[in-house]
Amino acid sequence: MANSRRNAGWIAAIMFSAAAAILAGLTAVLVGSHNLSLDRAMKGLAPDRDILIQLRLPRALLALWAGGALSLAGVLFQALMRNPLATPDTLGVSSGAALGAVVAIALGWSSGTAISAVSIAACAGAAIVLVLVVVIASNRGSISSVGLLLSGVTINIMCGATIVFIASMVGFLKSFAVAHWLMGGLDAPEYSTLAWLTALLTPVCLVVFWHGREWNLLAVGDTWATTRGLSTSRLLLIGCVAGSLLTGAVTALTGPIAFVGLIVPHALRMWLGADHRILAPCAFLLGAAFLALCDVFSRTILAPVEVPVGVITALLGGPFFIWMLKSKRGGVTL
Repeated sequence: MANSRRNAGWIAAIMFSAAAAILAGLTAVLVGSHNLSLDRAMKGLAPDRDILIQLRLPRALLALWAGGALSLAGVLFQALMRNPLATPDTLGVSSGAALGAVVAIALGWSSGTAISAVSIAACAGAAIVLVLVVVIASNRGSISSVGLLLSGVTINIMCGATIVFIASMVGFLKSFAVAHWLMGGLDAPEYSTLAWLTALLTPVCLVVFWHGREWNLLAVGDTWATTRGLSTSRLLLIGCVAGSLLTGAVTALTGPIAFVGLIVPHALRMWLGADHRILAPCAFLLGAAFLALCDVFSRTILAPVEVPVGVITALLGGPFFIWMLKSKRGGVTL
């Protein structure tokens, strides 16, 4: 009886989350700084069709993927580190991607058709940082969550300092481009870009969902997981690589977007509890909805001027997170 109620609750939660993601995606497609006639767009009439197909739709899909991936990475890192404040930035992968992008901008790779080189450099930076963190955290073939956390924080600080140094050495225009990229933003990508992003992140998400029970055991502690027959080093490595892929791939296309991987997991834990078998898929779906709506807000609040979505998530997410912590049992409780 208890299992039946739990399963029914899980189904309802997933259906609600999926509906929220779909509605947010439709809102991101239909709402913008300029009026869009869906009827004219479906008839193939310009400029409505071009706005819908070339601008609104790919941007909405990128927002959904980015929000879902960052939120899922936040859930995963919080379980791996057993730290409620862990975020997709914890292992330094976002900082590595940012450093790679900043180097590409400083070298002038962001001009003309070579703008995709910035994303490639960001992916390379994220990959290098991931390898460094794993190597530093490894001790005689084993990996601990504490080692990952400490090495990630160290690499994060080093990358941040290097970014500031490079930004101070380049000219005004490049420095402005660096600052703009670091604020995080969404643009309409090519459909080929969305295709490789989907091909990369879909199996990663499935792996994270599949190991939901193992994340539950690992979140309790290494000793507890080991006594249940699990290889903690192997699980930490799988989780570290999966979370880094989710974070690095998205950051390479959007720049660093804060708070998504922190707010959504915490809000869902207050609603669903800490069972990662349901927490992970719902976090992905509601994270997608959250960022898609933030993107709509960023495009319309000061239209026709566009506010970087990373600024919106920080301005909305910070006060909301403080309120959420204060309202939980009347005090700040993590």
